[in-house]
Parts: sequence; structure tokens; C-alpha cells
Amino acid sequence: MGDHGTADAATDGGPVSHIPVLLAEVLDALRPKAGETIVDGTFGAGGYTRAILGRGADVVAIDRDPNAFANAERMAAVFEGRMRAVHGRFGDMADLLPPLADEGVDGVVLDIGVSSMQIDEAERGFSFSKDGPLDMRMGASGPTAADVVNRMKAGDLARIFNFLGEERHAGRIARAIETRRAERPFARTLDLAQLVGKVVGRAPQDRIDPATRVFQALRIFVNDELGELARALAGAERILKPEGRLVVVSFHSLEDRIVKRFFRDRSEAPSTSRHLPDAPARPLTFEARNRAVAARDEETAGNPRARSAKLRSGKRTAVPPRGEAEALDFADLPLVADLPAAGA
Repeated sequence: MGDHGTADAATDGGPVSHIPVLLAEVLDALRPKAGETIVDGTFGAGGYTRAILGRGADVVAIDRDPNAFANAERMAAVFEGRMRAVHGRFGDMADLLPPLADEGVDGVVLDIGVSSMQIDEAERGFSFSKDGPLDMRMGASGPTAADVVNRMKAGDLARIFNFLGEERHAGRIARAIETRRAERPFARTLDLAQLVGKVVGRAPQDRIDPATRVFQALRIFVNDELGELARALAGAERILKPEGRLVVVSFHSLEDRIVKRFFRDRSEAPSTSRHLPDAPARPLTFEARNRAVAARDEETAGNPRARSAKLRSGKRTAVPPRGEAEALDFADLPLVADLPAAGA
């Protein structure tokens, strides 16, 4: 879960009270400077954007969250002429930024996941420790987490919890949800969190709330976060100039797997075997770092949300973009679009 700083910092251009995760490492990989244009695809509360502006580069900030976009607009007014706010999904960046996308940009930075600003607002429904409506939408449209929990078949819920949340008790939780919702639908975050806690239990030494994985899975599913990430990687490949830098910070193994697979596919020649015919040559669109960068001990000590953060980066070559990027195999997962109608 990313931490782009605070809303106050974003609106007034002043100092942030929370340093964004891996900020020094992001700036080291991004290398922004005067005369360049950087796309911050996940503005949040503006921590990365403000640091990039501080290095002299111009910024185009994208966010689909209405509150974050409003903050971005206010911040853009402070840095008039050097920053532009764009309302939309970062996966659509190549379509959101004409003619800039045709001219090319010098860098793209993505901080994947929910921001601390969203978590801290109980009414957004992301938190299992604060009571609020069971929403979880980063934007303002589409089905909510309550829609998914109350209308999805138990078998589909189990697959969502298992795959997107890596929850060992996915089947038991899904069946318990199915039983309870027949009596009373779920509408509040703590209602769902308490049911999950009863099903899973919690040992005294456990630091992780038993509802963590279920809430994570619902958030990823409702917002199509993995598909969005795959589209964003392909979009960044399309709009970056030669020598342009792509920097991605992820907080979950599934996200990191997509980013790792993308950079490997775009920067490494296919392996060959003397027992198999030669694989066709693939155009290599990136030069990528071989290893992920993790947060340092001093950062994780002050910010627990940085513990799972991984940074991967690459530099664009002059080869034309290759197009679509793979996400993962979603064959066994339902789609939000397939959500049964209310009362079905």
C-alpha cells in the first residue's frame, strides 16, 4: 500500500508529514531534472510529484480517485506551468495524454495499491479496523465491495480470496458469508471483518488482522488492480522516449510478479536449447535492473507499510513498443462485469 504523503501537503505545496515509500530510491532510478516531463501515474496525495518538481522536472499527475484528483488540481495551481492534473486511470495513460504521448515523456513512476489517505478515510471502506460503508472503490463508479460480497457465488468468492488474497481459509470464509448474507446483507466494513475474524480466529501472537487478506482481495478485485497494472506497463512502454525511465513500486507478490515478468519479457532474449528450434527474436524495449530494490531497515522501522515494498525499474530503448502486457492467468477468476444482478 503506497503512501504518497498527506492531503494537506498536496494542496498547499508545503512539506509532507509522511515521506513516500522508497522516495530516495525512486528519485535515484527516475533521475528527474529540469527540462524533462515525468508522469506520476498514481498521484495519491502528491509526495512523489512534489519531490520530482523539487528536482526541476515538470509533472503530469494522474489519479482516478476524485479526492486525490481535487488535491492534484490544487497542487497544480501552486506549481502553475510545471504541473498538470489529469483525472483517469493510470492504465489509460497513453490515451489520456495526447499529444504528449506522441511526443514522448522522460519518465513514468507508479506506486501500486491503495494510499494511506484512502485507508485513513473510514467512509471509503478500505479499512477493516475502522467502521464505514463496504465500498473500496478508488473511483466513483462500478460495483462496490458490498455488491461483490452480497451477490457473488460462494465458489467465486472463494477463488477471489484465494488468488488475490492468498487466503488459506478462502472456502470457509466464502461459505460463512453466503450463510450470513441470506439473513442480512453486508453493508459495513466492521461487519465483514468481524465475521472473517470469527471464521479464521486469531492467535495472541498474530500481528496481522485475520481480515487483512480478504479485504486486500476485495480491493484488488473491485478496482481491477492487476489488469490496470498490466495496461499501465504497456502504456508506459508506448509513451516513453528512448532513454526514458519506468519506475514501479509494488506492495504485493502478485503485483511484483506482473512487473517482474514485464521487465524480463521486455529486456531479456528468450532462452534457447540445442534440443529445441531457435525461438524467434523479440524486440527488446527496455534495459532493466535485474534485482528488485527493497526498503531499508531505517525506513521500515518508521513506516511499517514499507516492509513489503519492492521497486523495479528499466530504461526505454529505441525499439518501437510491443503492445499488450500480460497480467496473470485469470481464467479461474470471475469478472466484475459478470456480477449477478441484485436479487438474482
